[in-house]
Amino acid sequence: MREVDTLIAGGRVLVLDEKDTIITEGAVAVIGDRIVAVGPRAEIEKQCIAREKIAAPNGLILPGLVNGHTHAAMACFRGIADDMDLMEWLNNYIFPAEAQNVDPELAYWGSMLACAEMIKSGTTTFSDMYIFEAETARAAKEAGMRCLLGEVLFDFPSPNVKSPAEGLAYTEKLIQTWADDPLINIMVEPHGLYTCAADVLKSAKVLADRYRVPLATHLLENRAEAQQLTAKFGMRATRWLEKNGLLDERFIAFHCVVMEEEDLRIFADHGCKIVHNPESNMKLASGIAPVPAMQKSGLVVGLGTDGCASNNNLDLYQEMDTAAKLAKVASLDPTALSARTVLRMATCEGAKVLGMENLVGSLEVGKKADLSIIDMNKPHLTPLYNEYSHLVYAVNGADVDTVMINGRVVMKNRQLLTIDEAEAMRRVRTIAARVQTRLKEHQAQRR
Repeated sequence: MREVDTLIAGGRVLVLDEKDTIITEGAVAVIGDRIVAVGPRAEIEKQCIAREKIAAPNGLILPGLVNGHTHAAMACFRGIADDMDLMEWLNNYIFPAEAQNVDPELAYWGSMLACAEMIKSGTTTFSDMYIFEAETARAAKEAGMRCLLGEVLFDFPSPNVKSPAEGLAYTEKLIQTWADDPLINIMVEPHGLYTCAADVLKSAKVLADRYRVPLATHLLENRAEAQQLTAKFGMRATRWLEKNGLLDERFIAFHCVVMEEEDLRIFADHGCKIVHNPESNMKLASGIAPVPAMQKSGLVVGLGTDGCASNNNLDLYQEMDTAAKLAKVASLDPTALSARTVLRMATCEGAKVLGMENLVGSLEVGKKADLSIIDMNKPHLTPLYNEYSHLVYAVNGADVDTVMINGRVVMKNRQLLTIDEAEAMRRVRTIAARVQTRLKEHQAQRR
């Protein structure tokens, strides 16, 4: 018999491979950080003897979810400014709050709290853009989460850097510091085409090419932005990106709400990737991204929550439910985005967006052991006819029982094993009190 480190046995296994394999009574065997066997429980138990066995008799075992876009440290700004449009939200609340409050302490503890929330709702990999990202990387590493992150770049100073050049240098240092780390991956992230000058965007591309890492940005988030960029460049934003050589298979665009046929064709021609953020787009009344059209164009589309200041949570199960239903009501077509399609957006397709399809996104031999177990022995999950339907329309983050990342159990029986949850909440509450005081002072000055 083969000796393995961990054997997860019992329950249904959703492999999320190209064949949509579902094993009714399955098992997953892990050695180190890798999956070494997946199959019927009886067969795997005959082949393997485990140092640790995790029983999941009422469980649904599936790949860990991939949150394709968030701002983890903004957990500290959850609920700070709601019910307003994007530019008012950014310019009158978020940017001032960040300028007055964001420091390494906020970045670290906000990110640690976000990691706790994500793990507890089944996310094992996240993509992040924010300030003091060295602190987010440190928090993710300590939490045992897989991530792809980058320091946000602006034309104007941020709390961390005084200029775009400093931001690029900071990003390059992140790339060098975390090179070859098993969990932490770095990308280059200009905030958007409306907050970065052309030379900043081009310099960001040069840096991304030098290290062969992704280049990612917010793009065409609402109609006002699309009109602003067309006036700025004298052409559509996607055409300008193409003309200036910024588009390739490592280009990731967040939101893409206002995408027309020409934009989709340009992106498809260059193999660009997109992350859909339906709840944030709904809350800011930005519009509805044409996800079915994107997919018909051959584009790879992942799913993200965006940050807690515009969502206001990091629960990808809730995001999946919203994504599927929003596409249906927008098109008056109940088949527009199926449960299967949306689940793949949050797993294997999300992994493709981040360039991690050979590592995560499905439970296949040779891939990293990133998975979660859903406790199905609950009234709202009974009975079970279709696994995809349940995961998208019935499951919520609180149903996640156990999570493994890179072969390490980071949550078991709803108990976090790598994060002091109470301490993270205590620290963020203290930071929030300071944020609230300063925000009130700022609003009083505006009057």
